[in-house]
Amino acid sequence: MIQARLTISDRANHVLNIVKAKYNLKDKSAALDKLVAEYEEKILEPPFKPEFIKAVLETEKEPLIGPFKNMGEFEAYLDSLPEEGE
Repeated sequence: MIQARLTISDRANHVLNIVKAKYNLKDKSAALDKLVAEYEEKILEPPFKPEFIKAVLETEKEPLIGPFKNMGEFEAYLDSLPEEGE
């Protein structure tokens, strides 16, 4: 566990106290951990779902989309696709 000395605003201190009380946490460190965990879950990119990873891996086997040996092959493939709306 890492220890850090922080300077926080009165408002941040107030919020940590509310979170600590609301979830019956031991201390403000636990309240900060709770807030960070919620931020990570709601704001940061969630991990890819297994279904998505499986679909991506399956598309790699399709001959029309890859694999490309170089960027030139990829650009040629993109140029060969019909434009949207055609």
